[in-house]
Amino acid sequence: MAKSKLLRMDNVGIVVESLDKAIHFFSEIGLSLEGRATIEGEWAGRVTGLKNQRVEIAMMVTPDGHNRLELSKFIDPPTIADHRQAPVNALGYLRAMFTVEDIEELVERLCQQGAQLVGEIVQYADAYKLCYIRGEEGLLVGLAEALNKQ
Repeated sequence: MAKSKLLRMDNVGIVVESLDKAIHFFSEIGLSLEGRATIEGEWAGRVTGLKNQRVEIAMMVTPDGHNRLELSKFIDPPTIADHRQAPVNALGYLRAMFTVEDIEELVERLCQQGAQLVGEIVQYADAYKLCYIRGEEGLLVGLAEALNKQ
């Protein structure tokens, strides 16, 4: 039997408390809302292992159309843990990194809307400016600005 090969990464899932706030935050970064729906029923619970579940989801897509974030708000069963304030060296999935055009402008705009810069904007060699920012929902994202734009 032939070994199955990876075709692509479809999305990264993020559980949120407020779907509207998370949609707004990622929209400010530059993602677009592709769709919103409620997922429920026995079939969905069989996939996640949560039995009968009800989850409202929003799919956010990057401007190039190749990458997606699936934002999930669990209605039933409710969320059971909160990792939003975990430090950057915590185990498990931590953040998504986005390349942006103007890191200073975006950080200033996000901070005016309640986000917090985790450390500071730093320059790595002559290649990138980088930072981590925590959104209003407590979601940690990395931002990168390529310095050698061509």
